[in-house]
Amino acid sequence: MENIKNMERKVLVSVAPVAATDKVIIPEKIAADVLECYKAGAAMVHLHVRDEKGNLTPDMGLLEETLRLIRKDSDIIIEVSTGGVSNLTIEERCAPLYSDLVEACSLNVGSTNLGKAVYANPLDDVEYCIREILKQKKTPEVETFEIGHTWTMVQMMKKYSFTDPVLFSIVLGHEGEAPATPEALAAMIQMIPAGALWGITHAHRTDFSLIAGALGMGAKTVRIGFEDSNYLDSETQVQTNAPLVEKTVNLLQAMDKAAMTPAEARAFFRINQ
Repeated sequence: MENIKNMERKVLVSVAPVAATDKVIIPEKIAADVLECYKAGAAMVHLHVRDEKGNLTPDMGLLEETLRLIRKDSDIIIEVSTGGVSNLTIEERCAPLYSDLVEACSLNVGSTNLGKAVYANPLDDVEYCIREILKQKKTPEVETFEIGHTWTMVQMMKKYSFTDPVLFSIVLGHEGEAPATPEALAAMIQMIPAGALWGITHAHRTDFSLIAGALGMGAKTVRIGFEDSNYLDSETQVQTNAPLVEKTVNLLQAMDKAAMTPAEARAFFRINQ
């Protein structure tokens, strides 16, 4: 009982260390950055399958090298995206699901505008991805950019047998989708189904106010990192991801919360179970 009570105040800090605009992908550099984030309190790393120029690709070679370096020095949970704006087929997007080093993955259940691009996730593709995720026994993190995405996932939960608890990531702040406002956050939280858990991803963030608000409203995960923003505060941009993790952990502590360890997060979210 004490352990369950203790976990009520703990939050998973996830780091997405590579910006979509990064056109030089060096496994050793990424792994070193992730290791510092791990030491600072990150329990999960979120990556995409990219080639050496930063383009999304189904070729796992460079990513596998990065993951091996990460795993050599840490037990951080490894999550790889099955999405991102690209011309890849859904079969190509699912490439990371077949890696033994990948434990969790993003699941995108609806299309949306991301800036001037259309992030296409038609329902046939969504269901293909779900079937492969379940077949490979990976843990999905459902990225919801709009209320309709959450509703779509609720319908998918009736059709497919997901491991409880299902984890939603509320993504706010991209141009063309739900804004990074308290009102949008509150509306998105209301749509999360009973028994599920949720976290926050704030794209184009320049301060930590919305993250703090989400934590106060019950977020169990916080994603931080260059994929979303390199702002430490409204006037300071950082060159590595660890300071962002450190600030998130300090924020948790200021709110009488604490960062989960990877082992705690695996047990709490039933990863690899």
